[in-house]
Amino acid sequence: MEKCEFRKNASDMIYLTACAINGKTPKQKRVEALDLPNLLEVCQKHILSACVAYALESSGIKDNDFTQAKEKAIRKNILLDAERTMIFKRFEAEKIWYMPLKGCILKDWYPSLGMRQMSDNDILIDDSRRDDVKDIMREFGFELKAEREAVDEYLKEPIYNFEMHGELFMEYQVGPMADYYKGIKSRMLEDDINEYGYHFSNEEFYLFMLAHEYKHFTLGGTGVRSLVDTYIFLRKFGNLLDWKYIKAELKKLNIEDFERNNRELAIKVFSMKQLSIEDKKLLDYYVMSGTYGNRNNHIENMVKYKGRGSKVKFLLYRFFPPMSALEVSVPWVTKSKLLIPLAYFYRFFRGATKHRKSVADEFKYLRKK
Repeated sequence: MEKCEFRKNASDMIYLTACAINGKTPKQKRVEALDLPNLLEVCQKHILSACVAYALESSGIKDNDFTQAKEKAIRKNILLDAERTMIFKRFEAEKIWYMPLKGCILKDWYPSLGMRQMSDNDILIDDSRRDDVKDIMREFGFELKAEREAVDEYLKEPIYNFEMHGELFMEYQVGPMADYYKGIKSRMLEDDINEYGYHFSNEEFYLFMLAHEYKHFTLGGTGVRSLVDTYIFLRKFGNLLDWKYIKAELKKLNIEDFERNNRELAIKVFSMKQLSIEDKKLLDYYVMSGTYGNRNNHIENMVKYKGRGSKVKFLLYRFFPPMSALEVSVPWVTKSKLLIPLAYFYRFFRGATKHRKSVADEFKYLRKK
């Protein structure tokens, strides 16, 4: 799809999403001009197909593809809820503390079931019990799909995807998030009905949601659904939050500007208010990023944040990343400091062979700038 066409359908997606989450029926004239196949493609990139399906149905359109997306989202939410409940019961029996994160909670604040589609379940767990969690997940029929420094990803057919996090952020990521969240358990609240379950206060939930989105925003980018999440949260809790505390913590996280821009844009877009030129530029970044970002954004942001705007510093970072990043890229380097030179050489060789296209994209970008 051409970029201009993608943007046009993204505009329709945003309008229909705003209608769905605000309980409004779309204008018939706008609905009649929709390009449903291309609209679906854009919605899928932003994981908003089910949400848009609700808006279409409210205006009398029951497209088979959109209806299926909505029904699958409802089914998946129900199944994931049931599976998560069983896993948590087992954690309780084994005395393993846990806390569901972001989407697991946010989805229940949307107006209708399935409106907030789920791709996976993110759970913070007691990192000292990570091996016990592996055993439990295998007993439940899950396959350990990926094992990284701070998170294990589990899959089970047909639709179950769980990510068990030992930590919320890693040191190599942008900003002071890793240090800020190292002692986060002291700010978590115990559940009333679960002995080992925890949850965030509304203020802490908002801060983590923002920090998480900022991580994606400064990597490959993040999509329109993150703005929807912000709007849904603020509509429910905005007037009840301790904003003095939030502003003080945002300063520690160094994301005051991001929070303000994200909040103001989310409210304007989904309250259907007039956008400024700067608002439109920022919204376009979300639109063209898609849910999980894109390669061009990733390279540009790497130069901006890791290279601090300098091509030379960026190249030094790519060839000789700090140990925190090297350990994630080449896990076996942790066995001995003597392996560090070999690890750098291995990364160079791997980049020149296995990841040639990615490396070529980076150099192509640098030559343009």
